[in-house]
Amino acid sequence: MGKGTPSMGKKARSKSHITCRRCGRHSYSIRRRRCAACGYGESKRIREYSWQNKKVNRIRIV
Repeated sequence: MGKGTPSMGKKARSKSHITCRRCGRHSYSIRRRRCAACGYGESKRIREYSWQNKKVNRIRIV
């Protein structure tokens, strides 16, 4: 197996991110144990910057 196209298909098998408990986005890193979108796992404050606009994704439990 070389470095070309056939080996690229093997990269998608493992999960790197799962759904975040706080923001609901698919951005919680399993390896780093922090959410890339809201910063859950790193700080109590929600991660936000002046140059970005985030979509609030709340999960409705019925």
